[in-house]
Amino acid sequence: QVQLVESGGGLVQSGGSLRLSCVASGFIFSSYVMYWYRQAPGKERELVATIGIAGGGTNYADSTKGRFTISRDNIKNTVYLQMNSLKPEDTALYYCKVRISRRDYWGQGTQVTVSS
Repeated sequence: QVQLVESGGGLVQSGGSLRLSCVASGFIFSSYVMYWYRQAPGKERELVATIGIAGGGTNYADSTKGRFTISRDNIKNTVYLQMNSLKPEDTALYYCKVRISRRDYWGQGTQVTVSS
């Protein structure tokens, strides 16, 4: 079955960095676009970044452009989110997602908390 397992979250000071990882299994990872989303308390889930099957075709939310970088390793079946210059408003639960046959699969999320 499809599984997505995120890790790498934590507590960091404003201006700091974190690198999130999402390990995928149960599907042919290299054949699918991958997504990072986040959801802050009381807010809707927000698309943060996407990456194409070969690592190109990256797109970012305006709020993260220039600070976040999405990448993938199709050998390790892992998608990453490098987050630099973190701000308190980046505090959220971060999820990775894959869409297979019009169905969305989500991981359990990893918490990122940025203190001011």
